[in-house]
Amino acid sequence: MTTLDALARESGTFLMVAMDQRESLRTMLREHGHDASGDRVRRFKRAVASELAPHASGFLIDRDHVAAVAPAVPHGLILAVDRLVQEEGGAVEDTSLDEDPELVPGVVALKLLVIWRDDERRGERVGLARRFVELAARHGLLSVLEPVVRVPDERREDAIVEAARELGAVRPDLYKCQVPLAGRGDAREITRRAREIDAALPCPWVVLSQGVEPADFPAAVEASCRGGASGMLAGRAVWTATLAADDPTELLRSHSVPRLRELAGIVDAHGRPWRENA
Repeated sequence: MTTLDALARESGTFLMVAMDQRESLRTMLREHGHDASGDRVRRFKRAVASELAPHASGFLIDRDHVAAVAPAVPHGLILAVDRLVQEEGGAVEDTSLDEDPELVPGVVALKLLVIWRDDERRGERVGLARRFVELAARHGLLSVLEPVVRVPDERREDAIVEAARELGAVRPDLYKCQVPLAGRGDAREITRRAREIDAALPCPWVVLSQGVEPADFPAAVEASCRGGASGMLAGRAVWTATLAADDPTELLRSHSVPRLRELAGIVDAHGRPWRENA
């Protein structure tokens, strides 16, 4: 039976890199002066996998690039099975589930992004999340559920907890959550709100980095872990600084690898080992 040890460090915490961005990655590449062609995207993803996956406990990739990066991922390969509704240059507006994913050797987990809104489709999204968990179980794989709330700013923090309570009830193996307060403000307040998320979830959880300034992310991870998180599954806070380079390899080695090592120390010191919240 596959357990979360397949994605965890020896400490039982998580230090995972996300590289499943699609249209959003093309947008970022264009913003840094690149053509964002298919070849450019492939080269960037392969470079990130080659340089960072050996230092991470897990690596998340999309279906279009899983075969290309799998040989560079020594452990913890996660396949995104979300189909995204996203306009060029825009945010993801909705998702659906790829019911027949192409599984390559080495995949140990599936991941689904769900856009959570407080509207008449809440029940539909719970059903989507439940089908996802069942799909992963049928394949003998772990399920990583990633709800992202889309509500007015004043509702964001309450909505994150509400989404955790509602979608966590389908019992994914691991829940990927937004950082409270987007990592800004008093660390004690981030920790307090993280405890509310923790109380709402029946499973281990980690934080993502979208919406958090890269410089704020280490402190945000620490504050979230103090509130019950078991680590991180993040991309932008780790590799964004390498986007401008024609070949990101050296920057990945000089910037992103040290950042991962810093984050490893944080999750090992402050993260909750997953078995304590399984």
